[in-house]
Amino acid sequence: MIFITKIKKCDVLEEDQKCSLCNGPLDHIYHPMEKWNIKGLLCSKCYSQKIFETYPGTHERVNKS
Repeated sequence: MIFITKIKKCDVLEEDQKCSLCNGPLDHIYHPMEKWNIKGLLCSKCYSQKIFETYPGTHERVNKS
């Protein structure tokens, strides 16, 4: 029996990665939604902004722990 695993490769070292929109450092890595048509990774600030644009309105945090 043979198992084949899918391994993702990054072309750039993790330390050198920057946000695709603002070119800022990545404090946490976020992958953009396909419908945003953005190649690369996003920082927390840009990801939150894109989420707000995608789902406008007031947002209430459910899990307040």
